Amino acid sequence: MAPWSRTAGPRLRARFPRVPERVWARMELTQPQVNAAVGLMAGLIAAAAADGARTGGRSPFFRTVLTGFGLHGAVHMAQSAAYRGYTPGVATSPTVVVPYSIWALNRLRRAGLPPASPVLSAALLPLAAGAAQALGGRLARRRRG
Repeated sequence: MAPWSRTAGPRLRARFPRVPERVWARMELTQPQVNAAVGLMAGLIAAAAADGARTGGRSPFFRTVLTGFGLHGAVHMAQSAAYRGYTPGVATSPTVVVPYSIWALNRLRRAGLPPASPVLSAALLPLAAGAAQALGGRLARRRRG
């Protein structure tokens, strides 16, 4: 992801000239920062999955994260459409993330468990991603010394 953001940056800046410079600066990530952020998000997904398994899918935490997981896949596909090309996450979103989320949500619905609010999941998704990136950046810098 870090190499992609470096090569895609100029194209994105030309395509979206009204985006503030501080947004572009946040795209400048090192691979260790990306790795740490992805690992933190994976930890969140794993914690939600464990809670879902423990509660038979009844956990609001699990259902909220599951809904957000599916929405994040849609975001990856929308990013590629807006970029008009490959973006990180676009290969696994239509093949793994979105189909799994739809399947799991349908299973929960058939079991009488309502899905989480997509509005709540959509609101929490950027907060979780932003927190993971911020903490991932700190962890990567701390590791470098």
